[in-house]
Parts: sequence; structure tokens; C-alpha cells
Amino acid sequence: MSAPAVTRIPTVTRSAETGGMLLGLAGVAIFSLTLPFTRLAVAGLDPLFVTVGRAVVAALLAAAWLWWQRAPLPARAQLPALAGVAFGCVLGFPLLTSFAMRTLPASHGAVLVGILPLVTALCSALRGHERPSAGFWCAALLGSSLVIGFALSQSGGTLHLADVLMLGAVLCAGMGYAEGGRLARTLGGTQVIGWALLLSLPVALPLTMWQCWQHGAALAAASAAAWAGFAYTGVFSMFVGFVFWYRGMAQGGVSRVGQVQLLQPFLSLFGAALVLGEPLQATHLGFALAVLATVALGRRMAVRPGKV
Repeated sequence: MSAPAVTRIPTVTRSAETGGMLLGLAGVAIFSLTLPFTRLAVAGLDPLFVTVGRAVVAALLAAAWLWWQRAPLPARAQLPALAGVAFGCVLGFPLLTSFAMRTLPASHGAVLVGILPLVTALCSALRGHERPSAGFWCAALLGSSLVIGFALSQSGGTLHLADVLMLGAVLCAGMGYAEGGRLARTLGGTQVIGWALLLSLPVALPLTMWQCWQHGAALAAASAAAWAGFAYTGVFSMFVGFVFWYRGMAQGGVSRVGQVQLLQPFLSLFGAALVLGEPLQATHLGFALAVLATVALGRRMAVRPGKV
């Protein structure tokens, strides 16, 4: 009798890593506008509607894409990881950020997202998918310390309820990113987010219909700006951005490509200034340059594949 086949995670080459970093950067550029547009949306729409409604919009897009590609159904063994993506990225992160953005400026919330690469790497390491070196952890901790210090300095040295909601959102996203990045190596980035969105429909669709019934008049009276924010988060934040992001992590590695997300809070700061008119200070640029240095340092540190 032949020995059972063993699934192996392919070694990440330098060219694949570079391509993965570029794909990840494209995803981060799209994600960087999520908080500004979420703040626009919740200014006129209920946060729960924004959460579940955008999931339904993205799920419809994903269903059309999966049907067009004749994508096969995921294997039963892949369903737990897809459920983790659905819980963390499709429902958890949007729900917590939607409530946080009712009171928190997008520029303040953006800096808290800076610890997301560290959380993603931690979730991946705990699940045994990758084994970052000590040097990598030092670079990740340094970058995360920079953005946490920035957040505390902007809020008077204390964290408020909205800050706690944002940190909870980061934990949800880190779990979803780690699970999705690993699964994308075999399933494909678009299929990962596509099937995760469809898994969320039994929760998102009934809640969306209930919200429409309960708050129909308020939804009809919402401003065009609020609906524009809702549309961006549904189409780009929930679907298009993940296509680039999961493909990047599958190609370049979860922990290493996750470091690119250290740039997201600073791209979001520019986005908040552009979309919402929130002030952009010179200190933002200084922190952005420091974080860029940690990303460059993190790329040089070893990240070994873990056990499957």
C-alpha cells in the first residue's frame, strides 16, 4: 500500500514574494479608503445595515464571478477556514468598525489598524502556518509600537470605547487574513473571499431585509454621500480589495505580505483628508516614513513555512 500523500506549502521565491508584495499593496490601497467611506456611510445609515448590506452586495458580485468561472465547490475540509474568513473579515471587522466610526474620526481609527500586520502574523503563527524569525518579530513589533504610540498621542494617552471596538475589529481581521491567506494558496484568492461571502449570506441577507423593513424611511432619506460610502465598502472593500489581498498573501506569504498593511493607516490618513476633509498634520508624514522603514526591514527577515 502506498504512503498517503502529504500536502506541502510551496517555498516562496524572491520573484513570487515581490509579486505578492505588489498585489498586497494594491489591496491595501483599496482597503485604505474603507474607514473614510464607512464614516460617510454611517453618518446617514444604521451601522448594522452598513455591515450586513455591504456583505450582501459583495456576495452577489462574488456569486456572479464564481458562476462565470464555473468554480468548483470548496472541499469540506476547507469550510472551517472559510467560516473563519466570513466571521472575521465579512462580519466581525465591518460590524465593529461601523459602530466605532459613528464617534471616532477616520484618521484616528486608521492608526489603530496599524497593528493589523502583527495580529495577522500572530494568528498565522498560532495556527502553525508560518514561523517568523526573531528579527521579523522585532520589525513587526517596532512598526506596531509606532502606530500604537501615534494613536495614544492623538487621544490624550487613553483608549476610549471606540478604540476598543477598533482593536476588536483588528483581531477579527487578523484571524480572517491568516486563514484566508493560507487557504488562497490552494483555493485561489478570489474563490476564498467569494465562498466566504456566500457563507455569510444566511446571516447577512435576513438581517438586511429586516433592516430595510425597520428603517425603510431612514434609508430612503439617506444622503447621496452616505450611499456612496456604502457602495464603496460593498464593492471595493468587501470584494475587489480582497481579490488582490488574498492573491498577494498566497504568492508572497502571510506574514511578509501582511507587513505591507503597516502602510494602510497612513494611506487612510490621506484618504480621510481627501474624502472627509479631516486635517493632515506634518507628524503623520514622519510616522509614515518610520513605518516604511520597518516594512523594508521586515522584508529582509526570514519567514519559514510552518506545518500544514
